Amino acid sequence: MPLKGVPVNDPRLSTEHDYSGSAFKPLYITRVAVTGGSSAHGRATGRARSADGALDLELRMPEELGGDTTGPNPEQLFAAGYAACFHGALSLLARRHLLDPEPITVEATVAFGRDPADGGYQLRADLVVTWPGVERDTATSLLAQATALCPYAKMTRQGIPATISLAR
Repeated sequence: MPLKGVPVNDPRLSTEHDYSGSAFKPLYITRVAVTGGSSAHGRATGRARSADGALDLELRMPEELGGDTTGPNPEQLFAAGYAACFHGALSLLARRHLLDPEPITVEATVAFGRDPADGGYQLRADLVVTWPGVERDTATSLLAQATALCPYAKMTRQGIPATISLAR
């Protein structure tokens, strides 16, 4: 839902006009720093701040994991990012096919649990798309295309290139 009085511009992203070449081309880069808060545990009492200041919130452990639920947790943030990104990809495809993306809802469910392979932790994610007024075959075809287009969907399927390093 748009904020009242705040105009929202259509995004400039397009699969036809924003890519060329054979190497990864960053279109946007962000940085978010998490500190540990009162328990020195970023997941339980941390604070997440983006470099541009647009994101600044306290993180909390969900009640099911012993937390107090007074703030968002990392799984909620991931679910929001995944659902928003997939919605954006599907909306782009809907417009390309002259369909109205306004009634599209994408609901993400993210589960945090034990990984039976190594005893560590893992995430599982499911998306459910509601798109009233669109033929099921059409919607199914566009969902498949959005799955190929959305970087979060690619990440859940293939993983992502990532590095972990210690600052000097």
